[in-house]
Amino acid sequence: MRELPLRFPGPVTLVGNGPFSAEMLAEAQAIAADLVAADRGAHRLAGLRKRPRAVIGDMDSLPDPAAYDDGSIAVVHLAEQDTTDFEKCLYATEAPFYLGVGFTAGRVDHMLAVFHAMLRYPAKPVVLLGEEDVMALAPAGQVIRLRLRPGARVSVYPLLPVTGGHSRGLVWPLDGLRLAPGERVGTSNEAAHSMVEMRFDCPGALVMVERPFLAALVHAVAGRPAG
Repeated sequence: MRELPLRFPGPVTLVGNGPFSAEMLAEAQAIAADLVAADRGAHRLAGLRKRPRAVIGDMDSLPDPAAYDDGSIAVVHLAEQDTTDFEKCLYATEAPFYLGVGFTAGRVDHMLAVFHAMLRYPAKPVVLLGEEDVMALAPAGQVIRLRLRPGARVSVYPLLPVTGGHSRGLVWPLDGLRLAPGERVGTSNEAAHSMVEMRFDCPGALVMVERPFLAALVHAVAGRPAG
């Protein structure tokens, strides 16, 4: 067993087994070059002739895990069944922030489990890259600033009850607005200006913007320029 957590000085792209394109992976690697595969995500990378720095999971769906253990790839077999492979990747690594590819399409239960893991590790910023949207949890109590374009879609879905604090640059402000599953959501809002600001009192606000604003979302939630 390798000593855990595996430590990465730069951001990491986590790769799952859900559908994603080579263009999406290249877009993620332009920001977070190091690849870590969640179990069968390694198989998908092999099909794109990409080699991860590590393969992490319970190895229940990866054909021949030993084939990846050639000394240049850290193969971390975690047999416990209390967490998903995505969550195993989070707790078994340390990095400044993470991009996730292959986690937002395919099975809905897998995607919901990814949101669950993000809630469990709020100190580890994760931005998920999908075909049309990018999404991340807003850090609790902090103002996040998104450089968008007027008219760009901005959605907020509360995974837990949250209350909007300061907001600026939105067509429909969130100040003082309580959002909660089954009560009220903040989807399909719009940017009224090129700079959008928002803050929430608790963890749990999933912020979604259009894919072209990936770098803006990374900057907003990770506190550093992308790339």
